[in-house]
Amino acid sequence: MQASGGAEGVYFPFSAILGQEELKLGLLLNAVDPQIGGLLALGDRGTGKSTTVRALGEMLRLANIAAPVVTLPLGASDDRVLGGLDLEAALVRGEKRFAPGLLAEADQGFLYIDEVNLLDDYLVDLLLDVAASGVNHVERDGLSVTHPARFVLVGSGNPEEGDLRPQLEDRFGLATWVRTITDLETRREIVLRRLAFTDDPVGFAQRFREAERELAERVRLARERVSTVALPPPALEAVVNVVVSSGATGHRGEIVLARAARARAALEGREEAAPADVAAVAAMALRHRMRREPFDTPESVDNRLRETLAALGLAE
Repeated sequence: MQASGGAEGVYFPFSAILGQEELKLGLLLNAVDPQIGGLLALGDRGTGKSTTVRALGEMLRLANIAAPVVTLPLGASDDRVLGGLDLEAALVRGEKRFAPGLLAEADQGFLYIDEVNLLDDYLVDLLLDVAASGVNHVERDGLSVTHPARFVLVGSGNPEEGDLRPQLEDRFGLATWVRTITDLETRREIVLRRLAFTDDPVGFAQRFREAERELAERVRLARERVSTVALPPPALEAVVNVVVSSGATGHRGEIVLARAARARAALEGREEAAPADVAAVAAMALRHRMRREPFDTPESVDNRLRETLAALGLAE
């Protein structure tokens, strides 16, 4: 999708986005290792969540990484999402042909759902199942089609507009809270960059072209090496200790945390993950898996995680 205010085909550069470092890191980790399982970005409206997600695909394209970002709009029909009978072929030529849906378009890339907390539960369940299996099987209108659908599911939304079921939250590999930036200098620079992009999208994008290429190349190299990045005993011990001490439910947290730590090490060009990598990604991997008290806020959950990391000697 084109960033609002830009010229046709010009997107706001990923590397030019300020103040959402955790959101950007979560997306990059999933680009390095799609098996991490996606990203859930909940928080304030108007904080650049959609712009950041859509900019990712454009940045990756600079390194010839075929990872399209496909947006699933609210209200999309089952046929549009899953695929179905090609009506034009059926009505005009009398052919029974399969018309691929958004899941097919997102294969090997990212499927982005804005306002995921407003999406029908049954459709979210279906999307999560397909994302986990990597296969979409369609049985409708006399068609029986199975096709690959290996994508990273990214969801964003504003919790004030509706809750997401806890069991669905857990199915996203990572989660981040996207907050309104309060630092005045950063906010001033955001305004200047947005105005510069609106006034001259091509020129603004050119300013960040080298940074975009360098970041895309880092991701490409990390994707190649991540499967060989070691998780030595100190890092593995940190993974298990953090998950147990945080009280996170289930065992998915350990796997996600281990993969995310390895992906971070791969991004930094290292051959093995360290406890520092675990500490750096622990909040994203665990905050949505922790048991919550009735009056918990995102800040109180993160504070408990920071206290856990400090007690284990893993504070950043």
